[in-house]
Amino acid sequence: MDLYLTQWLTLIAVFFLAVLSPGPDFVMAVRNSVIYSRRAGLWTALGFGLGVLVHVTYTIFGISAIIAQSILVFNIIKWAGALYLIYFGFMALRSKGMGQKVIDEATAKSGSAKGMSDIRALRAGFLTNVLNPKATLFFLAIFSQIISPQTPFIWQAVYGLTCSFMVTIWFSAVTMVLTHKHVQAVFLKATKWIDRVCGVMLIALGVKVALSTPH
Repeated sequence: MDLYLTQWLTLIAVFFLAVLSPGPDFVMAVRNSVIYSRRAGLWTALGFGLGVLVHVTYTIFGISAIIAQSILVFNIIKWAGALYLIYFGFMALRSKGMGQKVIDEATAKSGSAKGMSDIRALRAGFLTNVLNPKATLFFLAIFSQIISPQTPFIWQAVYGLTCSFMVTIWFSAVTMVLTHKHVQAVFLKATKWIDRVCGVMLIALGVKVALSTPH
């Protein structure tokens, strides 16, 4: 129990960094919450959470199957994930943040906003997350450090649901912030420094993943 609890807390800490670092989901959250409505932003956030469940499901079952078949293949995939984390970290360090430009560009492309239904907003969030190929390598890198043949299914489910919950909560919070004009500019400016911190931590994590011993 202590082992799985420690792994769960580690997952929360690491995944929190990934969620904070702005990416495609963030852009979609900006677009739907600012152009359409706070409600649309919240449904989009739920779509992100459902998308994460898809990634987590195939990653966990895939890792379990790979471990059972070949430790060599598993380690190759683990290295690919580690290199992606390092690359992702360097890109975050070079990032200039999102800034007002994201909102301006989204607004310019939107034309006349006539509202967005709950289903449409949910679908937009879900597809944005699910169709992001970078998420596959990220989850492989993270779960290759947590999942083993001995990990009970209930804990695997806890790990997956935790990631989904964190994404939904974070982007719901982003939506609430972005729909308050007084704090919007400050928040967008802060994304640059969020990326800096996350970049350092993700590079460190990538190195740790690469140097870790097999299960």
